[in-house]
Amino acid sequence: MRALLARFLRDDVGATAIEYAIIAGGISIVIVAGVRGIGTSVSGQFTAVTSAFK
Repeated sequence: MRALLARFLRDDVGATAIEYAIIAGGISIVIVAGVRGIGTSVSGQFTAVTSAFK
């Protein structure tokens, strides 16, 4: 049992996958925040153009 536990604690194969998942999640959050900000700005511009035509 001790050998199994020691081997489990030394094993770091899954650590890389978890690190990449965390990085991908962070990048996704930045992209979503950026798109939301740009979307609000573009929506405001379309509203201004529509008002100008009225």
